[in-house]
Amino acid sequence: MDLVIRDARVVDGTGTPSYRADVGIADGRISEIRREGDGPRPAAPRVVEADGLALSPGFIDMHAHSDLALLRDPDHSAKAAQGVTLEVLGQDGLSYAPADDRTLAEVRRSIAGWNGDGSDIDFDWRTVGGYLDRLDRNFGGQGIAVNAAYLIPQGTVRMLAVGWDDRPATDAELARMRELVAQGMAEGAVGMSSGLTYTPGMYAKDAELTELCRVVAAHGGYYCPHHRSYGAGALHAYEEMVRLTRDAGCALHLAHATMNFGVNEGRAPELLALLDDALAGGADISLDTYPYTPGCTTLVAMLPSWASEGGPASVMTRLADEEAAGRIRHHMEAVGSDGCHGVPIEWDTIEISGVGNPELSGYVGRTVAESARLRDEEPWVTARRLLVEDRLGTTILQHVGHEENVRQIMRHRVHTGGSDGILQGDKPHPRAYGTFPQYLGRYVRELGILSLEECVAHLTSRPAARLRLPDRGYVREGYRADLVLFDPATVAAGSTFEEPRTLPVGVPHVLIDGRFVVEDGKRTSVLAGRAVRGAGRPGL
Repeated sequence: MDLVIRDARVVDGTGTPSYRADVGIADGRISEIRREGDGPRPAAPRVVEADGLALSPGFIDMHAHSDLALLRDPDHSAKAAQGVTLEVLGQDGLSYAPADDRTLAEVRRSIAGWNGDGSDIDFDWRTVGGYLDRLDRNFGGQGIAVNAAYLIPQGTVRMLAVGWDDRPATDAELARMRELVAQGMAEGAVGMSSGLTYTPGMYAKDAELTELCRVVAAHGGYYCPHHRSYGAGALHAYEEMVRLTRDAGCALHLAHATMNFGVNEGRAPELLALLDDALAGGADISLDTYPYTPGCTTLVAMLPSWASEGGPASVMTRLADEEAAGRIRHHMEAVGSDGCHGVPIEWDTIEISGVGNPELSGYVGRTVAESARLRDEEPWVTARRLLVEDRLGTTILQHVGHEENVRQIMRHRVHTGGSDGILQGDKPHPRAYGTFPQYLGRYVRELGILSLEECVAHLTSRPAARLRLPDRGYVREGYRADLVLFDPATVAAGSTFEEPRTLPVGVPHVLIDGRFVVEDGKRTSVLAGRAVRGAGRPGL
């Protein structure tokens, strides 16, 4: 053995009671688990005295936006310091593969608020397989900070095959999208995502999505939709995704499964009843949430979908036109745009969290309404100025969630953890740096919403099962030594809305493949992360 972790409280990912044991590691895998009092203790050249610290599988972030961050930042403590050993990328239907030169330029601009404009990245790939290969050979072939899996982004696929038009795909275009999805799955994607409040993915009708899900299902993957509404039409949108995937025979993973806005306060039980009925009927469903009430997205995402038809350049043209801008305002403030989930926008809930144009940094940390009052103008005028002068790159926090909904959903038996962490901006959402310690500190230790063992299962074995990973998610002999040592008595998120980039406390050691990426509470120089590829074989 290379390493022994001695006297650990093993929280093994099964949800069953923890136990005290020594855990031996050899060649990147767990080679021996010796329970307390069960024979001679294992020996190794290196011993870490756990002294009762909890030892769990590495945490799996089921909803991450580190698509470019992993390529530009070898440290990546935002996730590594939390105990995250695997992130799932390609979320919300928009990412950087598959693409051609045209769509790559368009997607870079459309999600600059999520990942930056990418001017510091060499985009030397165009396929899903090429992107995964790039992760493996990044930083001179060393790899990346943590492991990463990838979802084929349906919006990018539609951008490539159809463009930005709000119309049904032709038969030839649908065939092309099916080919792109099949190719991406064969090259190692674990499933497909959608952003059905983001253009151009939201222009797809159910029949089109069903056909693509059939391809995903044939390759053993799952569908991960950001569905059509988290507001006025939330329950209908959840029902739509359940029905669609059952028709396609495809596993369903509901992204950031929240019930937001005033219309949904106290309605989490209705969502959970819907899921329980579907599960009882044989549906294969899981979901993820983050343990906070505000959401986070881009300001341009709040616009009605018709305003985004044609792509980012068309949005800028409409914003510059007084008549078109007036229509946009009416839809946002009076009608309730589909970009804002069918709910009329409340500018005092929209906090600017980041800008691409440094000359606009004075807006960060204030709501649109507050900034408008300081400028003695109407909120729409302020929002429009931001959109134009920041070239659609502004990120926002949207304070529209409900704590009781958050707590009820996280208790569900198919729940997993996902940060939805956007790392861009001067004041990002604290979930990017704090989701997993927040679960363990606030919701386990302080509030008792989940037991420690149950919470660890939510963050490890359940997502590993959804990803169909045969050797991750449990502390078991033969499994990969992706492990976290944390102190249940002190673990906590350091990040706050005021100081969102503060690292957590109580997580002294994190290992990937038996190598310390965090040791004694400090990030090492180890780059043990690699692309985790799906099986990708039809008929699994």
